[in-house]
Amino acid sequence: MKRSYPFLCYGFTLLLGFFFLTSPVYGEEIIPLTVKDAAICLDVVDRTCVDANDVFPSDVGRLYCFSRIFGAGENIQITHVWYFGDIERARVALDVRSVNFRTYSSKMIQPHEIGAWHVDILGPGGKLLQTLPFDIVH
Repeated sequence: MKRSYPFLCYGFTLLLGFFFLTSPVYGEEIIPLTVKDAAICLDVVDRTCVDANDVFPSDVGRLYCFSRIFGAGENIQITHVWYFGDIERARVALDVRSVNFRTYSSKMIQPHEIGAWHVDILGPGGKLLQTLPFDIVH
């Protein structure tokens, strides 16, 4: 009796190929895009927020919005939208180029702009990821 090993090997190879093409890749689970750390601060030095707070004097000058974004599996953009009250004052698109990425934007604060401010951190498609409220006081 003649055995057909080549046919069995070919069939087994096809079966394995199908299994690996349809199985999830272990160690590469999908991670949702999140803000791991964010703050309004006086400066950013060496990709670290300096003097973070939620109340600043009216003569502060420039403020920074720092954010550490986690979960980007590919190059994406987030947006920092600066608001004075309900009025949009600045919109800054920022590239995120790795799964754990730190970035920031800045905004000059005029001495007469006293009151409630906030920065919305938006993900792709304008999805709100986090809001950072802060106040400018006299």
